Amino acid sequence: MALDRYPDMDATEGEVVDAEVVVSEDVLVKAFALGPGATLDPHEHGDSTNVFHVVEGSVTVLQDGDEEEVSAPGVVLHERGVAHGARNDGNDVAVLTASLCPMPGGG
Repeated sequence: MALDRYPDMDATEGEVVDAEVVVSEDVLVKAFALGPGATLDPHEHGDSTNVFHVVEGSVTVLQDGDEEEVSAPGVVLHERGVAHGARNDGNDVAVLTASLCPMPGGG
């Protein structure tokens, strides 16, 4: 049994690739690979706290109208109801995970 659930992901220019890494009744963890120039559009989760973990490269984190470049390893908290997203302004693929707790629509 492999304990590591980190997915092998790649994205081309302008592309966002995502994968569900952990899904349980109380948490959702998704991984996102952002190709150069790609944007994970700002959105919000009214019932869940969201935490980005930048694990490869650098992304510009968008949060409630603000922007800040965060490089791996980096962690960004998004409180419930706060609009958040990410953009890759670099030339290499950037990867982040997003953890939501509690599971949206669940426990």
